[in-house]
Amino acid sequence: MMKKILPVMIGAALAGGMTAASADVTVFGHIDTAVVHSDTDYDGGEFDGADTNLQCTTCSIGFKGSEDLGNGLKVIFKLDFQYDTSVRNDGDGSSNDGDNDNSGLLDRDQWLGLSGNFGKVRVGTISTVYKSHGAMIDPLYRTAAQGRAMGLQSDFHNGAGDELGARSTSTIRWDSADFNGLKIGAFYTLDHDESDGEDEDPFGIGAQYKNGGILVFADYMDNNQGDSDPDGEVSVWKLGGKYSMNNFAVMGQYEDADLGDDYEMTTWHIAGSFTQGNNMLYLGYGSGELEEGGYDEDYDAFTIAGMHSMSKRTSVYAAYSTADCSYDIYDTPCENTNSDGGDPSVFAVGLKHKF
Repeated sequence: MMKKILPVMIGAALAGGMTAASADVTVFGHIDTAVVHSDTDYDGGEFDGADTNLQCTTCSIGFKGSEDLGNGLKVIFKLDFQYDTSVRNDGDGSSNDGDNDNSGLLDRDQWLGLSGNFGKVRVGTISTVYKSHGAMIDPLYRTAAQGRAMGLQSDFHNGAGDELGARSTSTIRWDSADFNGLKIGAFYTLDHDESDGEDEDPFGIGAQYKNGGILVFADYMDNNQGDSDPDGEVSVWKLGGKYSMNNFAVMGQYEDADLGDDYEMTTWHIAGSFTQGNNMLYLGYGSGELEEGGYDEDYDAFTIAGMHSMSKRTSVYAAYSTADCSYDIYDTPCENTNSDGGDPSVFAVGLKHKF
């Protein structure tokens, strides 16, 4: 029933937004559709995972706006929904391709807040500061070749929920005003599921400095759980940044995660881009290593891409990404590869439009 009601609500909001200019409501969205060829040697080596499909990478539509309350204070809001143009929603819990129906509207960032001289405070479902900084150094963000999907950035940049998901539910986030290029952000998440036997209240803090072509940032997150979590306390920190000069840019970050049960995961990448007119060439190299005592598993990842901007809002791109895996490593491109590792790869040609 909800999937039938939501499209009606969105249609009504679109129609109303055209005449409610005084309410300062903006309709925005993102469509990224690509032909993607992927090839993976799955666990046991009995199945060839080569396949070609259409992929709609985090396609979304949303509404955002504000109201001036006077004295420099504003109320702000955002309602963002994700959809998939590559499959049809049958409205009955199934899709036309026989898979589970993920083609209906899914929640993304949805929050209400206040902004003023103090910065802004928002409550609801909100991307973490950790994720936000990762997006700032990936020119392929929200495409089929984005770094968080190909091992250049860790899985802390993906997913949602109240356990250090990149999009954190039941969350309060504060972002400071800009102090001569310095910004600070922090979030605190409330555990909204009392039935799971856990009492996690994750938190995180991050800072960034931006001046001209220089961007540097640092982040820390913790699930704030300790010994009461079956998996133990999970924490992660990272350092990263970007330097731009004329047509060139260099970017990267280093991440170190304590995953509990004596597991430690490090992930890092370095990348560069060259822009000439409306064309950009991107090269990225990354590596990840999972350790437990004297036992470790690792992978190397590589991405090369070209993008042509047809306008400020529309671009086309082609990209190739691959990983060299020593083992089947959870929450990385190596997940589900065979026990001796493998070489999962992706080739994508896509069209991206923002509105």
